[in-house]
Amino acid sequence: MTKPSPSNKPTQDIQAMDFETAFNALQENVAQLENEELPLEKALALFERGQALAKRCAVLLEEAELKVRTLTLDPSDEPETEG
Repeated sequence: MTKPSPSNKPTQDIQAMDFETAFNALQENVAQLENEELPLEKALALFERGQALAKRCAVLLEEAELKVRTLTLDPSDEPETEG
């Protein structure tokens, strides 16, 4: 019995992936779409999965960017509060 490749995991697993895992799965997905002659149903399933992986990567990158902005915020840029 063979172990299923990451590109065959159900779409709901994507939400649990970290960036590196999702990005690698996306690259694998794209390679399959580019290098294989696939039946239409399989190609559509891979395309749909690729869209979900790309969205997951984008969300994780946005979260990382927000965290970097928060960590590098100059304290003098914060609004002053009266105490």
